[in-house]
This record gives sequence, C-alpha cells and structure tokens, in this order.
Amino acid sequence: MASTKTFVTLGMFIIDEFSYTDTEGRTTRASKSEASSHLARQIGGGGTYAAIGARIWLSPEQVGMIVDKGYDFPSEIEDKLKTYGEDMWLFRPQKEAQTTRALNLYTGDHRGFKYLTPRIRITPRDLVNTTLDRPKMLHFICSPSRAFVIVSETKDLEDWNPIMIYEPIPDKCIPEELPALIRILPSIDILSPNAEEALSLLSIPIANPISKTSVEEAANRFLELGAKDAVIIRSGEMGAYVLTRKGVGKWIAAFWTNTDLPKIVDVTGAGNSFLGGLAAGLLLADGDVYEAAFFASVSASFVIEQSGLPAFTSSADGSEQWNNESPLRRLEALKRREGL
Repeated sequence: MASTKTFVTLGMFIIDEFSYTDTEGRTTRASKSEASSHLARQIGGGGTYAAIGARIWLSPEQVGMIVDKGYDFPSEIEDKLKTYGEDMWLFRPQKEAQTTRALNLYTGDHRGFKYLTPRIRITPRDLVNTTLDRPKMLHFICSPSRAFVIVSETKDLEDWNPIMIYEPIPDKCIPEELPALIRILPSIDILSPNAEEALSLLSIPIANPISKTSVEEAANRFLELGAKDAVIIRSGEMGAYVLTRKGVGKWIAAFWTNTDLPKIVDVTGAGNSFLGGLAAGLLLADGDVYEAAFFASVSASFVIEQSGLPAFTSSADGSEQWNNESPLRRLEALKRREGL
C-alpha cells in the first residue's frame, strides 16, 4: 500500500503524568493544588509533539503516527487528538495492555522521566500495509543501538528510501553509546541531539552556559565521524546550529528567547516539534535544510507557550491558526528579524 504521507514518526504516544517536589523532596504544586488539573494527566510522547510540529505546516493527510490505544485509553484524549485531523492518527487497539504512561518528575530545576507501564515499541514494519506505509520522511527517537535496528529494518523494505531524521534519547547520550552512533551515522540524513546531549556523547566539557563554539565543534565532529548529510544541534534560546556536509554552519534563531519569558511556559516537546517542523520545512523549501530550520523554529514556538499541545482552530475559509496566530506570519516575522 503506497502512502501519501510526507512525515511519519515512530515515536510512541504517551499519557504524561507529573510530580513536582523541591530539592528536599517536599511535594509542591502538581501533587497538591493542581492534582486534578490538566497538568496531572496530559497528552505526551516525543512522537506526538513531532507530529504536531509537522501538522502546523502540513495537512493531516501528510502527517502520520501510530497511537496504541490500551484498554484504559481516555475518550477525551482521543477526541483531543482528532481535533488536529483524524487522518493523522492510526489508532491501534491494545485490548490486553494499558496505554503507555510515564511520570515526569520535577525536582527543583531538574527533570526526570520514567515509564509507569511497559512500552509498546513501533518499528518500520508496523507501517507496512497501512495508511502510513513508506512515507517520504521517517522520524525516530531512541538509543543509538535501537536506531541501528530501525535503520536495518527500513533497508529491508523494498522501494523505500526515506529521509531519516534521528534524535537520540537523552539518557543514552553518553560516551559509551558513541560507537553505536558512529555505526549508523552514514545512514542518518539528519542527526539532531540538543546541545547538552551532543557534548555529552562526544565527551566535550559542558560549561554553564554552553557556548556556541562548543556546539559548533560538536557538529563538526559528528560530520567527521560520518554523519551522512546534516547535523542540527538544538540549543534552546541560542537557536539551532545547522551544518551540512555540502555547506557552511549557520545559526538559526529561536523564535522565543529568555527575553520573552512570559511566552515561555513549558519547553516539554519543543525539540520534538522542532524536528516535525523541520520535516515540513524540507518539503516546503525544496530540501533546503537551512530554510527548513526556520519552519522548525516556528513550530517549537507554538509548543512552549503552554503546558501540553498548542490550541488549533480552523476558519470557514480553510485558514488555520495555532494559539490564535498564523504560522506563516510568525515565519515572516522571524525572517525579518534575521534580516532575510
């Protein structure tokens, strides 16, 4: 079955739960005053945020993700997902299993993460003979060792050579995982860790704050180690550093920075949505990865303005808004700010 999808993510759908404590372990807001609020349970998963990042620019028919529905899958969450476009989601019933859940642990300024249920992994073979079969771009979030399995499985499927967009999971961005990463780099079109993850993988000292020089060094190292085409290191308020094998390194600005603190509510999912926006940008900018990174920056800007996913509205004339604003207007504003 040929797919019409431009972008599909192998990231899992997760129901996020939250716990907030201070550095001495005392319970703070989420477990007390906000225990019954939307913060206590919300839509999560890096794949979900990546799909929304792409959806900001593309139609639902062009974006895809498998959502494993456990026997406890909340109907209100399914309804919420469908507001972004029913064609995006391939709901896969799991009658004998719970929906994947995870706990986000905030201890002071430190964020931890742990799964509360067994994970249901998604592989390229799960896309075969579905509406998600053989998309133009494939996004995945996992360890380098797991990425090798995904890359191998993709190569085993005939008539498919997708653009591979890979972000390593944070807890596997350690020097011990570098050999496994090097093994797959020649197959990865776009490698995109964040700045701390990149420096950690390469055993480059992590200063506070992280410098642009160290980020640029890391990107160059990944190319030297065999990255196929592009390295994009997401660097928070500094923006993203984009380096390709055929081009020069460029910094692409973040839409919101720490000078816009009222606009920055929750950065959860920002990096994932950045890569979904990047994939959309690659399509809309005819493969220009530098240009695509502006689309990515705008996608991330909508995600960090609230806890959870951004609000979506569609007008009778077909125009769409996110958080009551046009993505195209933001894109134009960002480019003007950068003198483009």
